[in-house]
Amino acid sequence: MPEPAYLRIVNDLRSRISDGTYQPGGKLPTEAQLRAQYGVSTTIVKAALGILQREGLIEGRRGSGNYVQRRRKLTRRAHGRDLRTATGSTSPFARDAQAASQQAAWEHCSEHNTATDDIAARLGIEMGDPTMITKYRFLADGIPIQLSTSHEPLAITEGTPVEWPEGGAAVGVVARMDSIGVRIDSFTEKVAARPATTDEIGALNLVATGAHVLTIERTYYAGELPVETADIVLGPGYEVVYRVEID
Repeated sequence: MPEPAYLRIVNDLRSRISDGTYQPGGKLPTEAQLRAQYGVSTTIVKAALGILQREGLIEGRRGSGNYVQRRRKLTRRAHGRDLRTATGSTSPFARDAQAASQQAAWEHCSEHNTATDDIAARLGIEMGDPTMITKYRFLADGIPIQLSTSHEPLAITEGTPVEWPEGGAAVGVVARMDSIGVRIDSFTEKVAARPATTDEIGALNLVATGAHVLTIERTYYAGELPVETADIVLGPGYEVVYRVEID
């Protein structure tokens, strides 16, 4: 099936923004120029530009045209993240946003649950054991950019000040566990790419056709004890950088 015309324009403009052809703060071709360039109607051009605006890649200025946003991509640096030594927020997402000069915010919903077979295997507990599940949507400058679903064994946190992940003074898994004497010293991450689900398309304001996301299955450990596992979904405004020390 041929690619829809509006999606062809979105992908082409997104690529040109990514490779620097269109610089941050720079003006895009006019709608008339885009119509001529791609041989499409005004409706199709407007649809494509609307998608790029919702993704936060461009902004429209009344009477002037469309410009590339000056926003930088958020970089998720997975190399320990200095959560115990750096000053400022203990939230990894807040630090990523701050490094990109963007305002961090997130929505969350926590509830008691029980472990499915998959989550039990990841946490080293029995299927049906009590857990805390928390679903997040993270926003940078008001634009949704990341989703996450976290699972923690209640055997570790139940009855402590950090039982509810967003209900205490400490923010972020490492800081929260530190506060109850559980010292996280490692984590594993499994990274993959796949088509976005319908719910993810809606939550991250993605293009409905051909949308893909980067996924990370992350598990934190205190010694050999898994203390939290999460399924993270990253939108197009995020990039991942790994640093691995070589002995």
